[in-house]
Amino acid sequence: MQKVTLQDIKGDPYVHSLIEAGNRHLAAIGYTEHGLRHVGLVSHIASNILEKMEHTERECELAAIAGYLHDIGNAVNRVSHAQTGAILAAGILERHGMHPEEIALIIGAIGNHDETDGNPVNCISAALILADKSDVHRSRVRNLDLVTFDIHDRVNYAVEKSFLRVYPKERVALELTIDTEICPVMEYFEIFLARMLLCRKAAGFLGTKFELKINEVKLL
Repeated sequence: MQKVTLQDIKGDPYVHSLIEAGNRHLAAIGYTEHGLRHVGLVSHIASNILEKMEHTERECELAAIAGYLHDIGNAVNRVSHAQTGAILAAGILERHGMHPEEIALIIGAIGNHDETDGNPVNCISAALILADKSDVHRSRVRNLDLVTFDIHDRVNYAVEKSFLRVYPKERVALELTIDTEICPVMEYFEIFLARMLLCRKAAGFLGTKFELKINEVKLL
């Protein structure tokens, strides 16, 4: 067994192909961007969360790997993509020679990152949930015709700035700046309430609290 790194996974052409294929599939059915930009950002944020909360260097690396792999299941189907992705990730990580205990942590995180049926089950999982759900921003919107925007397009496009701020042992705060002329705050909650509730669970698992601030107003 060897200590597999994020760079090992980033350099795997099979992983790259799965991420790109998943992103194309979601584009075909009208979803926002889920490609290399998204997984790279989620990877970085997940690692940063655990680093700020003084977890081990290896746990931070595992969170980064989980973040990079978390959406590969979209290459198969959006439905149950978390569980499909976990199974795909297990084979990839085993091929790279990762220790089984570390594989188990990562696939548990990937398999539980979606708000429809996921729950924080370990620290890697909790960090992944917070990182994934914090990536809401107009840069993810593919549809450039504002007239044909659906609610998901409107909400994402309205977000001019998104930042997940970690206050160690105090709270994790998602800070959003929203153009309310494009989308009222209520529409954000209409489609993302389940995500925010899962973030609250994830923060609780890490022994802290989750806070949501929109346009400098604390809402959760």
